[in-house]
Amino acid sequence: MYKKIVVPLDGSPLAEAVLPHVESLASLEGAEVFLMMVVVKPVAEFSLAVPTMVPDVIDTLESETLTYIQSIRARLQKAGIRTSILAREGPVAETILEVCSELHADLIAMSTHGRSGVSRWLMGSVAEQISKQSSVPVLLIHPKPD
Repeated sequence: MYKKIVVPLDGSPLAEAVLPHVESLASLEGAEVFLMMVVVKPVAEFSLAVPTMVPDVIDTLESETLTYIQSIRARLQKAGIRTSILAREGPVAETILEVCSELHADLIAMSTHGRSGVSRWLMGSVAEQISKQSSVPVLLIHPKPD
């Protein structure tokens, strides 16, 4: 049923809470897991204020993203899960949905961050946007606080 599972990560322990669920599902289904991160470039105001620093910041973000996502990949591969990695730039929800379309993914699996009130209004909910706009099933895990 599920052969390609896209797992968006943001580097946080909350986002990683979905991984045990993905690992079990991928093992049962023989699915390949596509770990992805969306690199968000510095805001325009920062870019204009310190233009010489921007390339260094972007290089650092890309390097840290790759190192992080490769470590997650290694963990899953050690458990016998076929895993690929992707790093893209752009608006987070839209980029995740584009990747799913390109890959012909069968499932998006991700954690919610449980924001509410003002923080949700200010930051929005990527999980909500994806669940409303996705043409494939979305598995949302709400992590329990430690």
